[in-house]
Amino acid sequence: MTLPLTPLAMLPLTPSPSSTRFKPSDPQSLHTADDIARLAPAFVRALGDEFDLASLAGRLCPVLLDSGHAALFAVDEYALGDTVDELERMVRAAGYRLAKPSRYILPAPLLLMIARGQLTAAGLGRRGKGSPAERTSALAALFQDVVRWGVTQGASDVHINVNQRQAFCDIRYTINGEYVGTERFAGLSNTTLLEVLAVAWMEVRGGNGAVFDPALEQQGRIALEVDGIPIVLRWASLATDVGPSVCLRILRLDATAGGDLHALGYLPTQIETLLRARDREGGAIVLAGVVGSGKSTTIATLMRGIESTRKVITLEDPVEYVIPNALQNTLNGALAESAWPTLDAKLKTIKRSAMNDLLIGEIRDVDTGRAFMDLAGSGVSLYATTHAGSAAMVPERLASEAIGVSRDFLATPGMLKLLVYQTLLPRLCSACALPLESLWREQTSSRTSDSAFAAQWDWQAWTHEMERVYRVEPHALRVRNPAGCGDCRRPQLPELNGTAGRCVAAEMIEPERVEGFLERVRLRDNAALMSATQEADPWAWRDASTRGARALDGALHRVSSGEVDPRALLRRFDLLVSPQAASAEAGAGRDRWLT
Repeated sequence: MTLPLTPLAMLPLTPSPSSTRFKPSDPQSLHTADDIARLAPAFVRALGDEFDLASLAGRLCPVLLDSGHAALFAVDEYALGDTVDELERMVRAAGYRLAKPSRYILPAPLLLMIARGQLTAAGLGRRGKGSPAERTSALAALFQDVVRWGVTQGASDVHINVNQRQAFCDIRYTINGEYVGTERFAGLSNTTLLEVLAVAWMEVRGGNGAVFDPALEQQGRIALEVDGIPIVLRWASLATDVGPSVCLRILRLDATAGGDLHALGYLPTQIETLLRARDREGGAIVLAGVVGSGKSTTIATLMRGIESTRKVITLEDPVEYVIPNALQNTLNGALAESAWPTLDAKLKTIKRSAMNDLLIGEIRDVDTGRAFMDLAGSGVSLYATTHAGSAAMVPERLASEAIGVSRDFLATPGMLKLLVYQTLLPRLCSACALPLESLWREQTSSRTSDSAFAAQWDWQAWTHEMERVYRVEPHALRVRNPAGCGDCRRPQLPELNGTAGRCVAAEMIEPERVEGFLERVRLRDNAALMSATQEADPWAWRDASTRGARALDGALHRVSSGEVDPRALLRRFDLLVSPQAASAEAGAGRDRWLT
């Protein structure tokens, strides 16, 4: 029988002072499995399955002793407080009598082993030299839990931040481009997390260092399965002043690129341009954007449609998406090593492989820049990604000192076939998105004083300016509903309520179709490049034939159709209208706007 613990679930996950008779000295400490084996009365089994502990399962666990009494195992921070008091009440309500003493403090890995059934009474009877291995197993299981939660929530990255100036660590996730936390792993100590990272590093391949070193930058890859799903984690640890910060990029090896180009958010004219460039032999398609902007997804989606009569090869670090028609290769190289020996060996073989299309992955350094020149000049159709702030600035990025591609090479006709820049915008939940005027209705109802209002921008004044400058129609605009609905509500991630994934806003340039573009690249005339490729008319987004000229135009189109909250544009584009300026201009007239 599973008993509902609604009062327990509603209590905060952070420890709180206890109002019971127990004092901090009352709970007994059990440091090892041998300590549990010596308990009298003896430990029989965990009772966690009989209670809905939810995210508290790794911190609290009721157990049965051979006397028939129950006891509570807890990590140190949860041995006292309202949460454990409530669990104790529920254990009594289930008909169990409490042992004396009734509470025991265990290290987090040991408690996790008990809660998961990895440490049983039978196992305790065979105690010996297996304890270190069992502890390692529990730490590995905790790491798997952290990763599993990210996979089930659709996270692209896991962030494990150890701050040795604080008692607890900080585990966060990147989900739909937002850096969000969860209470699920709150209360885990830095000591435990450092042990978890040390155990996880044992599974790293291609890493720099035989052991995890919190004082060094380290990179590598871990292959594992999460609920039957093959996963690769790309590990990057940063040695900060307060402790290591480990970022794990989650790459699902069973994942093909999602949907098609239309589903990603590309406009019809842009899809036509992408397909035309893909189907023409020779030259490079280079896709740019910031970190996490979906470049690899778009490239993989585009390449999935290559005709089966063409031989496709990829060189990636590591493989991010399965491209069924491609021969995919992962490059291995540690942080402190040059990738060129491995890359050079692959290139020598690949150029004799009679391929038609080649994905080289991200161009980020001199080695990959050298490979780009070698391959783009060989006549194959080349696909690559890089980091740049616009399509027009892709040549500048490739010619930078960090990469070193020759400007004369870039300006040669046939080398650069298509330049694309994309960003991702949060898509509103269509079931619960609110009308735009809800912004200032909320401001009006919540305004209690001038100072309280001053803390918020005058969104109505900003909307009027957006209408004047960009000709958006306010009645068609929608904003995010922070409460969410049944379709989108995420109780553990309220920051994402009201959203339903993300969509692309992109711009693209075909250099040979823009008069003088290649010559400006050769001369490094970036100002002329920008002016020649960026539509000056702020109303261009309204015309389907010019809508793909700028990423902003595509974004305005999405906003005008109610798919994207207009405030999302402020983080990604340099708009001609800012809420700060609009609020200042409204000035003394703000009350008139809000009535």
